[in-house]
Amino acid sequence: MNFSDKPVLTGAKTVLRPFTEDDAVGMAGIIEDPDVIRFTFEPSTDLTLERLRSWYGSRGDSDDRLDLAVTDRATGELLGEVVLYDWDPRNRSCTFRTLIGPRGRGRGIGTEATRLIVGHGFEQLGLHRIALEVYGHNHRARRVYEKVGFVTEGVRREAQLRDGEWTDEVLMSLLAPEWNAHRGHPDAPDAARPTGAVSSTAR
Repeated sequence: MNFSDKPVLTGAKTVLRPFTEDDAVGMAGIIEDPDVIRFTFEPSTDLTLERLRSWYGSRGDSDDRLDLAVTDRATGELLGEVVLYDWDPRNRSCTFRTLIGPRGRGRGIGTEATRLIVGHGFEQLGLHRIALEVYGHNHRARRVYEKVGFVTEGVRREAQLRDGEWTDEVLMSLLAPEWNAHRGHPDAPDAARPTGAVSSTAR
């Protein structure tokens, strides 16, 4: 098993698809959004359009990580990205991250996109564990992860200095047996839980 197949994952609100270099312009605007910078990262290098084109244009060639564009199912508009990376084949584990731009927030897009790629990781790629890190003050993202079933493992207290304030890093994970039990809907009654992953096609 590896990440060489780049699927198209379809939900009710969003479609996750492989990146192309043409997505660089849209991602440049999303990466520069103040909330994205506040809750994800401050670029360590100058993310020029040329560098972004090279990066997103090469995502389809990687067999050790899966980067997918989050798009609006109705319009095709690029809204953000979801990524499985730091793959450990021996232990069948990887790390997850996502960023959603302002036009995709408050609509359930992030929750659905997370369920789609996490479900693909467990059901199609055979992963046993998916982990993530999130800033303690990023309450919106933490709620999304909890809704999908991620469990808090621990906290790195005041691990980073952001905007003049010390910020915790919260460590969360989701295991295959947990996913199999609730399919990304831990709070739903058993009868309301999906019985399988949403539709997907491999490129």
